[in-house]
Amino acid sequence: MDVAGTRELPYAITVDHGTEFTSTALDEWCYQRGVKLDFIRPGKPTENGFIESFNGRLRDECLNVIEFVSLEHARATRQSWREDYNHLRPHGSVGHLTPSEYAIKGQKTGSEASNL
Repeated sequence: MDVAGTRELPYAITVDHGTEFTSTALDEWCYQRGVKLDFIRPGKPTENGFIESFNGRLRDECLNVIEFVSLEHARATRQSWREDYNHLRPHGSVGHLTPSEYAIKGQKTGSEASNL
């Protein structure tokens, strides 16, 4: 699914310096859409606390507790966990909304973000 076709794009995406985030393809995608890539300082994962929190929850609640018997089982389990995480579970970091409710409300973008 193309997320850009279903909701407004963010003003910026905060990423670390991993190879998946330093690619020419991601840089070009962001540039063409006016999305700023905001790199955290090397060795400072707390500067991107949202994703670090997500990664920890995914590991603790899904990847470390389920023994996958096939690739299809892993995909189905991950999809089920993602649905719960994004559509059923409120998150304190976004005003006790689910991530999907927060996305529908809209993130601050462009000039709104620069006025913070």
